[in-house]
Amino acid sequence: MLKTGYFGLAIIMTLLVLWASYIIIDRTFPVSKSMRKKTWITIGLISWHLYVFALSQTGILNNFTFPPKFALFLVLPLLLFTIIFLTLNKGKQWISNIPGHWLIYIQTFRVAVEILFVLSISKGILHKEMTIEGYNFDMIIGLTAPMVAYFSVQKKKWPLSVALLWNYLGLTVLASIIFIVFTSIYAPEWFGSSTVLLPKAFATYPYNLVAGFLAPLAIFIHVLSIIQLKKDEVN
Repeated sequence: MLKTGYFGLAIIMTLLVLWASYIIIDRTFPVSKSMRKKTWITIGLISWHLYVFALSQTGILNNFTFPPKFALFLVLPLLLFTIIFLTLNKGKQWISNIPGHWLIYIQTFRVAVEILFVLSISKGILHKEMTIEGYNFDMIIGLTAPMVAYFSVQKKKWPLSVALLWNYLGLTVLASIIFIVFTSIYAPEWFGSSTVLLPKAFATYPYNLVAGFLAPLAIFIHVLSIIQLKKDEVN
């Protein structure tokens, strides 16, 4: 059941990204180009999911020796993609065509991630320091997303700077979670342990979809939202 939760959430988020992308593509490009772009983004997402699954079957992600394999093969490629892709596209019209509140509302999925994290403790998939019971405050970002989206971006009753600050805080929380993961493996003494705290089960499929898809997706959306909000502030 727990595996179904992780896998199901990743599929739901993939479908949401595709749905939103198709709408923005139709708003931005003529029919002659839109179908090709839709095809490419669909192939890209499916290919990445197949890559994560195939990589999981090799067992390399279960190797916690330094350097961290899950970071090299999962997190780093997506972070580089985010930096390069959004840097090259930050002035493009398609970013302006995205309803700004979408980019914040969608971050509510992190509440579901945190619920799955808490449920994972009893199954031995995670240790409590990686959840709201420890030092992971991502639940707060997910819970506040609807308020920020509605009052700051959709209705503009709060200044856009509130949404900007919220995005930066969201990135900071994600960075802190990455830090917790690394210290759980390579410096468990931070948590008063002499042995590795992160169970290797978390590096197996579909649990590794968090590091291999969901967390990088949250980072991508945060950065995209910041680019859009800064553009709106100038205008």
